[in-house]
Amino acid sequence: MMFLLRRGLRLLAAGMLCAAPGCTQLPDVHYLKAPLHPDAAPAAEIQEGRGAGKAEALLAKRLAEAGVVIPGRAALEAVASGHSWTAGNKVSLLFDGPQTLGAMAAAIAAAKDNINLETYIFDQDEMGLRFADLLMRKQREGVQVNIIYDCVGTIGTPEAFFDRMRRAGIHLCPYHPLNPLLRIGRWKINNRDHRKILVVDGKVAFTGGANISQTYAKGSLFHSRSKKPSSLGWRDTHVRIEGPAVAPLQLLFVENWFSQQEHGLDPKVYFPPLATAGDKTVLVVGSQPGGDFEIYRAYVQAFEQARQTIHLTAAYFVPDAQLMKALEAAAHRGVQVELILTNVNDSGIVHQATQSYYEELLKAGIRVFQLKSSILHAKTGVIDGHWSTVGSTNMDMRSFINNKEINVMVTGDSFGREMEDAFAEDLKNSTEITLKDWEKRPEADRFKEWAARVVGRLL
Repeated sequence: MMFLLRRGLRLLAAGMLCAAPGCTQLPDVHYLKAPLHPDAAPAAEIQEGRGAGKAEALLAKRLAEAGVVIPGRAALEAVASGHSWTAGNKVSLLFDGPQTLGAMAAAIAAAKDNINLETYIFDQDEMGLRFADLLMRKQREGVQVNIIYDCVGTIGTPEAFFDRMRRAGIHLCPYHPLNPLLRIGRWKINNRDHRKILVVDGKVAFTGGANISQTYAKGSLFHSRSKKPSSLGWRDTHVRIEGPAVAPLQLLFVENWFSQQEHGLDPKVYFPPLATAGDKTVLVVGSQPGGDFEIYRAYVQAFEQARQTIHLTAAYFVPDAQLMKALEAAAHRGVQVELILTNVNDSGIVHQATQSYYEELLKAGIRVFQLKSSILHAKTGVIDGHWSTVGSTNMDMRSFINNKEINVMVTGDSFGREMEDAFAEDLKNSTEITLKDWEKRPEADRFKEWAARVVGRLL
């Protein structure tokens, strides 16, 4: 019941956001600042750095005042914005809440200097209280804890929950509070922080789709023997990273912190030297409102370059015309395109909006599957068994345009095989939607899908 109430509050807030200026019209499919080239690598194009504008100069001033040292910041910015790959990383796949939050808790417990956590949802429930208690314990041990939380994602979380952590010495940064007086001159209610980032001691990082919530206390059908829906949790995917790719994730956190407030980061070793930890090559792609649509670009270019397979797991699928065109074009040239979508959704209107695309996808030869029983929340893709991505970004316009998001791309056949194995297991727990059966759905359902498609892409 409490989860439904919190979800209802978040949807109500999202509806309010849609009334904000600029939210009533989606940009044309040609809104990219730079053209997409069919012969480009399946990743964001390499471009010049962001320059030394007022925002960058202000950030540099705040970093200096806070005593935060960022070695090679210009090079790190290129990496963090998806313009450069880093080699020598260890990347571990984490599935579902128990495995993901367990690994995160273990890393937090082992922290020696600093912990930076960025999350969309931080619920005051059993799981949230467990993490809050652990973070406060580390703060008392002398480890500086810094937390960024989104004010829409945490709209159902009492302020007293965060005040308790503040009193323990944890620094907290609410992202775009609902009260405009708390961000005078910088209040952008329609922009949300949907990223999930944890960096411990600047050496170990986590990112993906999982929030801090009791909804992740149970595993899904993935690697599960239980077939009882009541015993199943959300299906999500996260990654644990060690190596040079940790630094750009840390930079994204630090930059976001100072975009919201001028103080609060104690001078800790946020950017220690990072040695080679594995053999994975990683692209960290952080996108933000008003940016260059880096994650969107990476997806489109990857679809355009696919030659054999496109396997996507999408919790929310409300694409624009260009994404649909790229997927359909891939299917027409013989690429096996398969999508695992959700059958049980925490947002009915988005689910109906997603279903409004089924007929077009199926007619293009794209196979569509719905995951059974568990609520799908993963946002993953693997192209040709070689290019893989895991992150926070939904396949919808809110993620691409209005949210701060984070995805990591990993190249290599070994990691690709892990991703393909996970996709195959999810397929076993999914039901295929066929065009013949789908065309038999009632006219009332068609109308609901049409209506949801009009507004669902904004939620």
